[in-house]
Amino acid sequence: MSPATPPSLESAARAGLLGEAAPRATWSDYLELTKPRLSLLSVLTALVGYLAARPADHGRALVAVVAGTALAAGGVAALNQWLEADTDARMRRTCDRPIPTGRIATGSAFVLGWSLCLAGLAILFQLANALAALFALATLVCYLALYTPAKRCSRWATEIGAVAGAFPPLIGWAAADGRVSALGWVLFGILFFWQIPHFLAIAWMCRRDYAAVGFPVLPVRDPAGGTVAVWLLASTAGLVAVSLLPVPLGCAGPAYGAAAAALGGWFLCRVAAFRRPGDRDAAARGAFRASIGYLPLLLALLVADRLFF
Repeated sequence: MSPATPPSLESAARAGLLGEAAPRATWSDYLELTKPRLSLLSVLTALVGYLAARPADHGRALVAVVAGTALAAGGVAALNQWLEADTDARMRRTCDRPIPTGRIATGSAFVLGWSLCLAGLAILFQLANALAALFALATLVCYLALYTPAKRCSRWATEIGAVAGAFPPLIGWAAADGRVSALGWVLFGILFFWQIPHFLAIAWMCRRDYAAVGFPVLPVRDPAGGTVAVWLLASTAGLVAVSLLPVPLGCAGPAYGAAAAALGGWFLCRVAAFRRPGDRDAAARGAFRASIGYLPLLLALLVADRLFF
């Protein structure tokens, strides 16, 4: 086993050579398989769509949004890890996941993933409406059939994944209103554009891992970082522009507009630091942290404006 071999792989290989049994899965392993932090983001953005639609009744539809989105998101995450078990095993940032370490068998992940997805779709269909379930199904198809395979062959995988990750607000809006208005699609646009700088920053920080498994993400194709810097800035500018649309559309007031503009200017400044070639690793970390702060603040401002002003 070479020094570069991830520790979990070395342990797994040693266990195989010695005929040792695979480690027994725990409840936390199955929870990890659902990527709870990413799944929580899907639930929260679905709730933003639901609340921004200003539903008259918080009953079955609210339960459907929370439970259905959580189950579907967890199922998609499990199936994604099932599909990417081979590359996960070869990257340091993912080699300790339950499937590469042998704690969860691939068959178990497959069954769990589809069970959660189907349960989530059924809840949304039964307790909300067909449109909400349709948007959840679109998330499934886009993430598993388009984004996951695109990671192995396309520089545009990040943008394809951003489409999949932008559907949850539409799930919430459709559950609340039975249709999607202009503001619902603005929320879709905000989530789409936000994911590009967020995940490009991650891809830059993990570019050696991605290069090792042959993922042609932009930071791998552009190791100098010039094109990455341009794309980071362009996508963030697009995000700021879309975030201001609720004001001219009459869906939010001037106070939201001023706060969104200030917040967007701060985020743009943090992303623009990546243009300086001196220490792009530090700039990527700064852009990543800024993206984490930006999104919840912006969405909270929008929901507060819709509910209280």
